[in-house]
Amino acid sequence: MYSYRGTTALVTGASKGLGRAYAQELGRRGAHLILVARSAPALERLASEIRADHHVDTRVIATDLSDPAGPTAVAEELREQGAAVDLLVNNAGLGSVGPFFTRPLAQHVQSVDVNINGLMLMTRLIGEDMLERGSGGIINVASTAAFQPMPYQASYAATKAFVLSFSEALTAELRDSGVHVMVAHPGATDTGFFDNTTAVMDAKRADSPTRVAAKTLEDFARGRTASYPGRPLFRALTWPARLLPRTTVTRVTAGFNRHMGFHEVQDVRTPAN
Repeated sequence: MYSYRGTTALVTGASKGLGRAYAQELGRRGAHLILVARSAPALERLASEIRADHHVDTRVIATDLSDPAGPTAVAEELREQGAAVDLLVNNAGLGSVGPFFTRPLAQHVQSVDVNINGLMLMTRLIGEDMLERGSGGIINVASTAAFQPMPYQASYAATKAFVLSFSEALTAELRDSGVHVMVAHPGATDTGFFDNTTAVMDAKRADSPTRVAAKTLEDFARGRTASYPGRPLFRALTWPARLLPRTTVTRVTAGFNRHMGFHEVQDVRTPAN
């Protein structure tokens, strides 16, 4: 069993949602933390909470991982601090919901920039040092959405399919290197993913970020290469996509997302103060 106590973990997208839960859970298990996200104030608040609750060293690097310079800025900051990362949790992620041609293009592009380019750059820049040391771990957070095309979430599911394929390939490449790679596939999680849109997630059918974070870290500690940290139903729903024709799976998924109202999603504008 891998022990987190005394290690240094870097969590991306740590300011809210699942990233916040990963940070809190790692702190509870005794890991020192480097928190990465865009919002410095939110990161500083979280860092203060974790220091007070768990008495671990917690540092903050505020940067935008959708900017190609963002991951490089993180790596440079780590070198200046002389910080070695034992565990990289590539959690930062964005997604657009709704028809591809009627939703803002910038949402789709930013999703690709963060979910694919940002993750790949962070993996390369942080993973290089792990390889030189011959030890370390990387958790890439994908999704059960990775297993099938998802009409009305087309670009999001495609980015998660990249994370799945990329992670599985790295797992094979890095076998016997001392660097362990695991991909995590949460299902529906109550993280506010649809905030500021008319899309709604049923909180009763979604997992809590705390549960997902704890199960992910338990699976990594056991040396697994894939984690399904949500309720068993979400894992079971990945199997039809592996067994049925993809055209059938895509039609069924389209019907489900239309039932959820994703085909007519609109942004919700908050009134100005």
